[in-house]
Amino acid sequence: MATFSSSSSAHYASSSPAFSNNKRLHHQHRTVSSSSSSIRLKQRFPGCFSVKQSSKAVHLQQDGASTMKVSPVKDDNPAKILKDGILSVPPVTPPEESIDIAKFDFDKENSTVSITVVGASGDLAKKKIFPALFALYYEGCLPKHFTIFGYARSKMSDAELRTMVSKTLTCRIDQRENCGEKMDQFLERCFYHPGQYDSQENFLELDKKLKEHEDGRVANRLFYLSIPPNIFIDAVKCASTSASAANGWTRVIVEKPFGRDSESSAALTRSLKQYLEEDQIFRIDHYLGKELVENLSVLRFSNLIFEPLWSRQYIRNVQFIFAEDFGTEGRGGYFDNYGIIRDIMQNHLLQILALFAMETPVSLDAEDIRNEKVKVLRSMRPLRLDDVVTGQYKSHTRGGVKYPAYTDDKTVPNDSLTPTFAAAALFIDNARWDGVPFLMKAGKALHDRRAEIRVQFRHVPGNLYNKNIGTDLDLATNELVIRVQPDEAIYLKINNKVPGLGMRLDRSNLNLLYAARYDKEIPDAYERLLLDAIEGERRLFIRSDELDAAWSLFTPVLKELEEKKIVPEYYPYGSRGPVGSHYLAARYKVRWGDVGSEQ
Repeated sequence: MATFSSSSSAHYASSSPAFSNNKRLHHQHRTVSSSSSSIRLKQRFPGCFSVKQSSKAVHLQQDGASTMKVSPVKDDNPAKILKDGILSVPPVTPPEESIDIAKFDFDKENSTVSITVVGASGDLAKKKIFPALFALYYEGCLPKHFTIFGYARSKMSDAELRTMVSKTLTCRIDQRENCGEKMDQFLERCFYHPGQYDSQENFLELDKKLKEHEDGRVANRLFYLSIPPNIFIDAVKCASTSASAANGWTRVIVEKPFGRDSESSAALTRSLKQYLEEDQIFRIDHYLGKELVENLSVLRFSNLIFEPLWSRQYIRNVQFIFAEDFGTEGRGGYFDNYGIIRDIMQNHLLQILALFAMETPVSLDAEDIRNEKVKVLRSMRPLRLDDVVTGQYKSHTRGGVKYPAYTDDKTVPNDSLTPTFAAAALFIDNARWDGVPFLMKAGKALHDRRAEIRVQFRHVPGNLYNKNIGTDLDLATNELVIRVQPDEAIYLKINNKVPGLGMRLDRSNLNLLYAARYDKEIPDAYERLLLDAIEGERRLFIRSDELDAAWSLFTPVLKELEEKKIVPEYYPYGSRGPVGSHYLAARYKVRWGDVGSEQ
């Protein structure tokens, strides 16, 4: 999108409906620049402010608030050219760049956050969004003044919404003493407004109700679109033009899927940007909010023992594994339109891969991290059909229980070729990762449930103990496992001597099991991401160019699978998946880490 100066953008906004007064930039992170350093500012609530330096003044600005100007001190002794040609610059003290930000007290009493869950009667809202909001409230993470509105087509009163929501709320394990009281207080902040997703009149009515609860304070508004993708644009248009914040920020959380391929994703992005700026759009991938995924960069960049090993010189292959031990079960109609590659691999696993493989970012700023992720995605080799294996689960009887096939789902066509399993080999063509296979596999109705990253290191050159270990390369090498779920853990497989008089080697784990090490409950991914959206932290959300790069990798092979009507390999419900996935790994001299005797 083009960048306009303040004067030109104001003119454009007044003359074009695409840039209405509702389309605002709301930057959470700003910088105080000086000749020697930049001071990073971040206010937790109600918003953020920035110090902007220009040639005339320094502007301290709060989102949606008026601008305070601090006039610079005039330079009474400018630089002079001496006779011998030497430039003489007298010392200058810039007082306005040395502002102590802590002295500025922005009154949180005068701001509020209104959170509207669009699609409030759906399963995602009931099972994830409302419970996550309550958990944030229970932990004291929400601002003092906040209101939650449910918006959906269903006819419902405030009391009926509260009854529905109360059935899904739970309290933290470590703070149960005031659970009932906290629930009652939270539910008092929850309200409901029925309406159509494409009705500006209904959203105007919502806007009126929101203003009543905002009570004249600086109003910040967050809309969570928990609705099917085919009505995203209608809802965004109505929210932007009829229910945007008048004097604060407006942000919109968009759930996946972000299209079905490059073309549909780009069309969705263009449509969203008719009504929103890029920094108002929060594309959520809940896997990026998982505790172990967020710990990935900490593990790598804050531990000296790992960063030097994080390259083709020491790593033989990397595996990203996602397995569910149940089928589509009620989601067959939705799933059949997308399949496992679009549902899991193109977003969840690819985002984790980008975080894993990226170079060290300049800082922890959202844009710096996302810049490095985009570089990884753009360096990846186009995915070939030969490097992809697809599968679909079939009926299977085990222990006297008959498990259904994918096509037994009444919402799925009998001749469906949609894969419920996929494995792929990907490569990053850059100096760090050249030649290292990155293997992904994801599937439903498998033998267990897990999501993990497995890093298999190279064997020790000239290993003195080869005769004690044997020729099995997988048993002779180290492996780092990051288990995202369930039972979050990080463990490193090492070789060591078994106690005794003989020389017998054993493989053991150096294990960090989160449940044993930490007594605090791990927050749900939606809690972290909702809090980040409220605070304007975009590090764990997907930028539009990230999305474009991700789709460009998978779109050609997806089209080829569908155009050639490739028949997936069938595998029994509850098995380890198609045999073809093992042949794919073997082609690159890799054995899947989750199928051995030691997992």
